[in-house]
Amino acid sequence: MSTQGLPAINKCLYLYINRLSGGSLKNVVRSMIQTMRTVITGTGSFIPVNKKINSDFLIQEFYSERQERIPSEAAVIIRKFEEVTGISERRYADVDMNATEMAIAAAIAAIKDAGIDPETLDQIIVAHNFGNVLKDTIQSDAVPSLASRVKQALAIRNPACIPYDLLFGCPGWIQGLIQADAFFKAGLAKRCLVIGTETLSRVIDLYDRDSMIFSDGAGAAIVEAISDTATAAGIISASAQSYAIDELNYIFMGSSYAPDADKNVRYIKMQGRKVYEFALKRVPEAMKACLDTGNIDIADVKKVFIHQANEKMDIAIIKAFYLLYGIKDIPVDIMPMNIHELGNSSVATVPTLFDMVRKGVIANQAIHAGDVVLFASVGAGMNINAICYRV
Repeated sequence: MSTQGLPAINKCLYLYINRLSGGSLKNVVRSMIQTMRTVITGTGSFIPVNKKINSDFLIQEFYSERQERIPSEAAVIIRKFEEVTGISERRYADVDMNATEMAIAAAIAAIKDAGIDPETLDQIIVAHNFGNVLKDTIQSDAVPSLASRVKQALAIRNPACIPYDLLFGCPGWIQGLIQADAFFKAGLAKRCLVIGTETLSRVIDLYDRDSMIFSDGAGAAIVEAISDTATAAGIISASAQSYAIDELNYIFMGSSYAPDADKNVRYIKMQGRKVYEFALKRVPEAMKACLDTGNIDIADVKKVFIHQANEKMDIAIIKAFYLLYGIKDIPVDIMPMNIHELGNSSVATVPTLFDMVRKGVIANQAIHAGDVVLFASVGAGMNINAICYRV
């Protein structure tokens, strides 16, 4: 086992212990890594009760990025929107609820599902993009961090439980799992709470038709380092990529499209066509890289939990992914979806979708022990990631 890249003191410690063990440390470490698995032991989600259906936008005027009114009737715009995105409704948080409170609700559900004591958590990782945004303010509040607020709400006194926020665009929750897995393998943690939470309804420009995509929600998972040769469950492999040159501002913050809007107030914006083309090319590549790293045959994949961004785009991504293996027909029911009713809640889409399928909430969708599933996401940055996981 090479000591390259280790700090000097760690190299010395490694060489000393290796000498005492008669050179067997390498085998001990390799054995620990091989038997240690990062396993999701509990999940939870919070779905706001407030429904915003497409017909609610019939009275809305929409403008282009040039601040010119779109001449089509709202009904025509909405019908085309639903045909492309698959979204017929979405959920918005109560006016007195913020991203932290949704995260807490999802966390409590995940902790209960896993049957653990919160005091035993080593890390709380909260993925989001906008912090807490008060209704009608567009002002982000992330000090103290949302993760620290979750820790307080869970009444965790353990100072060794480290809470921190993760900003990685829509792939944030998956990146949190990747980080937890890395900490486990480094021997620096054994149990983590990973949350994705967002109130996108607070940062949308109502005059932008793309605003109809976004929604609110939170999903959480308890992940643990489990040393058990009797189970094959756990993370098999992962991949992550970032494209931040020409692609950096495909998703950004910009002024309202309304002609008389306050230029100092910023809203979430995206270059829809460029996002679509980027995702269609890069996401399948990242998914394939993940499978190849784990030496997993695509025929063994039972479900793909992909970021619920746009139904048409997600279907195109899955088809492109299978085409990389020369497969033209994708398996039936390979891709669970909840975007039709829940919209795009950014970092919350994958964990809420996984929680719903895991608990039998989505009709005709289920996972079973031993199934290989794939998590994948793409978002602002532009960032992409994927995880291959055995249930």
